[in-house]
Amino acid sequence: MRLIDITNSYPHLVAQQLAHTDTNYIKVYSLGSTTVIYTRAAAHDELLFTNDKRNIKDAEIAFALDKLANVAFADVNVIHGDKLAEVSLATEEL
Repeated sequence: MRLIDITNSYPHLVAQQLAHTDTNYIKVYSLGSTTVIYTRAAAHDELLFTNDKRNIKDAEIAFALDKLANVAFADVNVIHGDKLAEVSLATEEL
């Protein structure tokens, strides 16, 4: 698996997140057919995983957590939805 930075392909998303939320850092990555949106705020970091065709695999979440936040999959609570998943990390967890 490889994370590819595709933030420049989403200028509207980046501008909206920075203007309307407490986010102070945002990056968008491609993990094959899965898109990973990584945001940082003062009190927490969040990773949002989306895929238009299928549900998100735990291996994808574990890989992104390791590469982006240096956090183990077993140490987080993942919220799964239909074709998406979300992980929120309190700043003290990082």
